Amino acid sequence: MQRRPFHKVLIANRGEIGLRIMRTARRLGHGVVAVYSDADSDAPHVRLADLAVRIGAPPPAQSYLNIAAIIAAAKATGADAVHPGYGFLAENEDFAQACKEAGLVFIGPSPEAIKAMGNKAGAKVIMSCAGVPCVPGYQGEDQGDDAMLREARRIGFPVMIKAVAGGGGRGMRLVTDADAFPDLLRSARSEAATAFGDGTVILEKAIANPRHIEIQVFGDSHGNAVHLGERDCSVQRRHQKLIEEAPSPAVGPELRARMGAVAVQAVKALGYEGAGTLEFLLDADGQFYFMEMNTRLQVEHPVTEALTGLDLVEWQLRVAAGEPLPLRQDQISFSGHAIEVRLCSEDAAHDFMPQSGRMALWQMPGMIRVEHALESGAEIPPHYDSMIAKLISHAATREEARARLIAGLEQAVALGVPTNRAFLISCLRHPAFAAGKATTAFIAAHRDELRAPAVEAADLALVALLLPVSHPLAHPVRRGRSLAAAFATPLRFEIAGEVAECELLRERDGSYRVRRGDAEHRFEIVSLTDDAIRVHHAEIVESARFVRDDDRLFVQHRGQTLAVRDLTLARPQSSAATGGDGKVRAALNGRVVAVLVKPGDSVAVGQPVVTLEAMKMEHVHTAGIAGTVTAIEVAEGDQVTTGRIVVEIAG
Repeated sequence: MQRRPFHKVLIANRGEIGLRIMRTARRLGHGVVAVYSDADSDAPHVRLADLAVRIGAPPPAQSYLNIAAIIAAAKATGADAVHPGYGFLAENEDFAQACKEAGLVFIGPSPEAIKAMGNKAGAKVIMSCAGVPCVPGYQGEDQGDDAMLREARRIGFPVMIKAVAGGGGRGMRLVTDADAFPDLLRSARSEAATAFGDGTVILEKAIANPRHIEIQVFGDSHGNAVHLGERDCSVQRRHQKLIEEAPSPAVGPELRARMGAVAVQAVKALGYEGAGTLEFLLDADGQFYFMEMNTRLQVEHPVTEALTGLDLVEWQLRVAAGEPLPLRQDQISFSGHAIEVRLCSEDAAHDFMPQSGRMALWQMPGMIRVEHALESGAEIPPHYDSMIAKLISHAATREEARARLIAGLEQAVALGVPTNRAFLISCLRHPAFAAGKATTAFIAAHRDELRAPAVEAADLALVALLLPVSHPLAHPVRRGRSLAAAFATPLRFEIAGEVAECELLRERDGSYRVRRGDAEHRFEIVSLTDDAIRVHHAEIVESARFVRDDDRLFVQHRGQTLAVRDLTLARPQSSAATGGDGKVRAALNGRVVAVLVKPGDSVAVGQPVVTLEAMKMEHVHTAGIAGTVTAIEVAEGDQVTTGRIVVEIAG
């Protein structure tokens, strides 16, 4: 095979994967070019690249999915290769073909392989012909609503609706009955079209409580193919992975060999080049069923890197340059256990609603591997995926890897935008996960146990202490005795949806007392900086991190993140502002993709009225009261901000 040397790589992506690719490309001596949307003009991947090119407005369709703009950026900067990362155009055969026609090396499989295996319907046909067991379903060309419902009835509910053109849980819906099918079909198509530019879907029989097991594969242009073991990706929410680990607690040597052989056979049959992943469902009886193939590098590739000691991005670059795979199958070995979690800007307590905004304080631990592209003060835009970091631990045993990852998450500081940090800790600590028993039903089965615990009295007292001392106009904390008599400062604040009222008193000995009703807490401040406090309280010395942003205070204490709004000087909130007035307000920044009611319609409590799209996921907004729709304040395609009224209802 003729070598295809290249010298400068354009990374057609953003965020942490952009930095990850950049790191290896530079180590191998390649120059790097970044592309960016207006939302990312000052992002780390832009600042750290050799060259950077603006490719459009923030919405992905106008920037990171704009093939012509990316090809033009490569030509303008002299790049001779393109790495797509994952997501966006990574599994788009038209993009791979455009790179080829422009004389650019596409660091990934051929357009033909992407078309064959990147399309879920086509991939299942290919794998079925090869004798690989597949989940029963429908992959036909007739995409009409009636035909899809008819096929769903034939398969038998529950069924899964899946986008043919993508992954990451987008365009995927679990349907339990025929009545819910039409709305969920529309939603899946809309989400798929937004994320991948293709609203085509397939249907699959939903298998009860399976494991999600994937096999990492590599092929080259010399006919070689290997597998790098499995990853267990069973812990998911919204059909998107949250925790990945290897080896899988459910896969032994014999099953690993069988699944690996099937995966390698498929790669060789396709003449596949580059990194790929075959995904399977594994049932309780040890039978596995092919779901799809991802023709790209996976988000969770660091898990495999930890076990094998290999750099998978390096392998991608070498294979794309025409080199043979660096190792044969018998030269690949595995060591220890690795676990990865995806830290996301989302509210786990409210159905994992994506969150955007300013990350006021951001510090990641140094004891484990962390992949991220954030810094204190950075804005998280609403246009892209909610994942903001990956934390990966590797140790000799699963239990040690789990413990190290919990410790790393506890040390991580992310204040200003809600994240799932505490939720991830709860997952890792749960007895079912600790025992290696988690299936894809893990989060649904243990949702209540995984929720953040109620705010404790000690948390409220610490917040009351921090509200005045964290204020930008506060005087430095005085230590030692004071001749002044103690006086009470009334405080009022909102936390976890509840309003709390306290009194703060400074004693003559320099300590502080917080009174709330009949309860009282005494604090001695040991040390105080701009973002950390250390106190002596109830015979214990402990620390907390915090950041103040106007009337908002964010506190990380005892493993929990507390978001507080200072109401001490605010007017009491009206009933209209609390949602008791029949007004449906946007729960997040996003784009209106569906208005489901019209003026004059009668609605029930909980009935869907508007759907917003943010961070490539759809979010249904429902009526808070029963009544009649009196006004629609938005139209499809509108961009709305958090709190904007979208529908008005009269009771």
